[in-house]
Amino acid sequence: QLQLVESGGGLVQPGGSLRLSCVVPDLNKHFYAIGWFRQAPGKEREGVSCFSTSDGSRYYADFAKGRFTISRDIARNTVELQMDSLKSEDTTIYYCAAVRLPTGVWPSRDWPLATQYDYWGQGTQVTVSA
Repeated sequence: QLQLVESGGGLVQPGGSLRLSCVVPDLNKHFYAIGWFRQAPGKEREGVSCFSTSDGSRYYADFAKGRFTISRDIARNTVELQMDSLKSEDTTIYYCAAVRLPTGVWPSRDWPLATQYDYWGQGTQVTVSA
């Protein structure tokens, strides 16, 4: 069972920044698609961004484009989400998710679908408030 560990959430003022980190223990041994999701109370989990380690492709939800940047740190076995220009509506719990890609190929157009991922972290709270 792959255990994902998120960190980096917290309280920040509107316009501020946070950097979320997701440790994937065997990230450098297999191809993965690593997604960041968020879920507000009473709402469905929505895709924020995704990184494919097979080809380095990056995907973003429309609300994340221009403000969020996803990246991989090979030395630390992490996929990180840099969030800038944060807004109050970004307040919620953020989750890291992973799916192993045995051949490196996957239907990337489905990256925002939570059902595509097999492993999930415990979540980290992001609060944007003055």
